[in-house]
Formats: sequence, C-alpha cells, structure tokens
Amino acid sequence: MTGLDSLSDYAATLEAVVFASDKPVRERDLQHHLPDNLNVADIMAVVMQRYDASSGVELCRIGDSWAFRTRPAVAERLQQHKTVERPLSRAALEVLAIIAYHQPITRAEIEEIRGISLSKGTIDILLELTWIKPRGRRRTPGRPLTWGTSPAFLDHFGLSDISDLPGMDDLKASGLLRKGQILGALMDHNADDDRDDADDDDHSDNDSDDYGDGLAGDFLEDAMLDAGYDGEADA
Repeated sequence: MTGLDSLSDYAATLEAVVFASDKPVRERDLQHHLPDNLNVADIMAVVMQRYDASSGVELCRIGDSWAFRTRPAVAERLQQHKTVERPLSRAALEVLAIIAYHQPITRAEIEEIRGISLSKGTIDILLELTWIKPRGRRRTPGRPLTWGTSPAFLDHFGLSDISDLPGMDDLKASGLLRKGQILGALMDHNADDDRDDADDDDHSDNDSDDYGDGLAGDFLEDAMLDAGYDGEADA
C-alpha cells in the first residue's frame, strides 16, 4: 500500500474498515493494516477526534473490538419498535444474567444457582442470538464446558466491557436489590415452582407465558432491563 505516510492516512484506512463491517472489528484484525511500529489504540484515538458531540455517530470500543454506533441522543429520534417474533423467556433471561455475572461458568453451576435443571433449548436460544460462547473446559473431573458472554452481548446492551454491568451497589441504589438480599436466596424462593415446570417437557424453560412469577425471575429480568433489554428489537 502506498501513500500511507501519516497517522491521518492510517486513521482513514481503519475508519473505512470499521465503517464497512457489519459487526465490530477486532483489534488484532485492524492491526494487520498497520506497520509494526504503530498500535491500533493510537490510530483509533485519531479517528475518534473526527466524531465530536455534533456528529450523529460515534466510534465505540466494545471489548477488544471497534464499531460505529448512532449516538444515543440521535437514536431516540430514529428508533422504531416492533415486537420480536420470539421474545426471550424468563428462564433465558435468568440463565443469561447468571452467565454474565458468574462467567466462566459450567452448566452444572448454572443449575445449582437456579435450583432447577437447565434445558438444552435455553442454551440453544442464547447461542442462536450469539450472546454467549464456550469459554473452554474446566480442569476438573469430566472437564465440563464453561460458558461466558460474547462481544455481541456487549454490543447489544451497549457495554464497552463486562465490568460495566451494574454491580451490587448499583442494583441496591436502583431498588432492584433490597438490603440483605442475595442472589442465591432469591433463587431458592421459587426453586420448587421451577422444578414443577421443568417436569412438563424439555422445552418448558422456553415458554415465557408459563414461567413462574417468583422473586428470582423478577429480579433478574429487572436487572437485564436496567442493562438495556426490553423484550423489543430496534428496527
């Protein structure tokens, strides 16, 4: 490639790569477009200067990736809502929240926290959405597979890093967690009802209408709502 003799030239190249991509671009992929003496962070800082508060879009860092996104203030005026054909069930929201806050975590550990067996359909839904991914195998007998969230999860909920999820103090301050409550206790509150639902068939976890109305489901659903999930998709 010729003519790339300044930071601005390299910035224009990376800007075009990210703009043309339909998904966040990983830093290691962007590094391929730079010489060894330059790093992605420095070049992306130059790109970000081109998109100040007056711009309708912004360059966002999502985990170890970069993507262009509409500024929140502008997005509110452009947003159109429609009901998704297959909204996430309460069970899927519970599992997603548990994985997000406890990753890497095994299937058995998820079941222990929920107090109910985990149907394969719930994991399949989250995999289909690309919100979770395998994180390797635990070095314990049986070498169980562990799960964690993906960059697509961060992107969907507008998070730069998994550490941006609301913490214990944030949940208490917003009223989603009362003083003295812990996640395990909330789960135990409706574990028996969940077991009754699980006995019906292997897909009962996926039915958002038949799932119990216990404190655990309410708490976890509210936590995901606070993170940006509202059961609707942006058109």
